Amino acid sequence: MIDWRPSASMITLRNRAAFFSSIRQFFEARGVLEVDTPFLSPSTITDVHMEAMHTTAAGKPMYLQTSPEYYMKRLLAAGSGDIYQLGKCFRDEKASRIHSPEFTMLEWYRVGFSMQQLMDELSELTDHLIGLSCEQHTYQALFEKHLSVNPIIVNWQEVAKLAMDKGLKDYVLTCEKDYDLSANASEESQKGFVDAILQVLFSVFIEPKIGADHPVIVSHFPASQATLAALSADNNTALRFELYYKGVELANGYEEATDADLLLRRFNADNNLRMHLGKQTKAIDKAFVAAMKSGLPSCSGVALGIDRLLMLAENAQTIASVMPFRVE
Repeated sequence: MIDWRPSASMITLRNRAAFFSSIRQFFEARGVLEVDTPFLSPSTITDVHMEAMHTTAAGKPMYLQTSPEYYMKRLLAAGSGDIYQLGKCFRDEKASRIHSPEFTMLEWYRVGFSMQQLMDELSELTDHLIGLSCEQHTYQALFEKHLSVNPIIVNWQEVAKLAMDKGLKDYVLTCEKDYDLSANASEESQKGFVDAILQVLFSVFIEPKIGADHPVIVSHFPASQATLAALSADNNTALRFELYYKGVELANGYEEATDADLLLRRFNADNNLRMHLGKQTKAIDKAFVAAMKSGLPSCSGVALGIDRLLMLAENAQTIASVMPFRVE
């Protein structure tokens, strides 16, 4: 028998609608413009750790957007001012307790905001939505507290030993093979290896220990994990932050890099790493790069997973139980 019914209760769906309304009230009070960008694009992200879904339209290959970021930044470059978007995003990943291939994202950009100002506004939003403001910690401070290592300066041999000592031998050996850490290993391979190990150490040994009672914002990631973020004055850390609550990652934000040539170098580095790992390379979004060359204003932006936040606010066990229909 086919179960055609919604995956969320009607009470939860009413709470979901109220959640959306409250988000819009928050930004309307601050004069932030709501925008609505396309789901489909002829280009997608180069990020090594994320895959976009693809389809065709009028016989041409198209991608469903993993985030509205590129389109929203084109609006910023065109002079939109402060903007936000509340809508669907798509990622080619398996459904799980906290994952859905189709999900609802809130993304917003504030012109002239520093990373610190946007982190403070994110805290104001969580207080507005769930009655809890955010603690703030640096990535380095959390590693030093929980794993007694400085992740900003650690080399690949040191991080490999740490992971081995923590019982992650199989993962380390797999990564050593993936990143080909031979005597002639490139700096790019070494950084990729370090980042991969740091990410699993963070997820296994730090994430479960933070944000149990209050949301926690983690900032100043290693420069090699900058993605589209600007770097600190000393170039050692990325002006990037993430939000965690009850062991779940909820948001990722940046003080945005505005140098188009820098972003091109990062996209090409992503594709080089994709090639090294045997993954398909991605065509760089030319319209996005052209917009960056025309001039992205100084700004900070963040993307927040609304289904996950609502799941935690409702004390629900799965993300599907706060969505109208689960992805089958």
